[in-house]
Amino acid sequence: MSDGEGGPDDGTDPDDAPDSDGEARAVGAPATPRARARSAALWGVVGGFAFLALAQGYRLVGPGSLPVGFGGTLLVAVAVAVASAGLSYVTEARLRAKRRT
Repeated sequence: MSDGEGGPDDGTDPDDAPDSDGEARAVGAPATPRARARSAALWGVVGGFAFLALAQGYRLVGPGSLPVGFGGTLLVAVAVAVASAGLSYVTEARLRAKRRT
């Protein structure tokens, strides 16, 4: 940066660091199935908790209660989590192929 913050830029990127084999990782290399599954599971957790936060906000601020009880809300949250995990698993490969990640 021109004001000196952030340190000097020597053109190296930590993502370009060599692997344990001594070879540099290829940019845009496909993710391992384990990494994709882990990423999808985390997005599923985010989706489930986001739904629960919205449901709680609706109960606190909205005109009344939801048409389902506590158990129904949890079932819907699980369904949202599974759907968001599945969608993120499927679309990650497509986005990576188009190099938009």
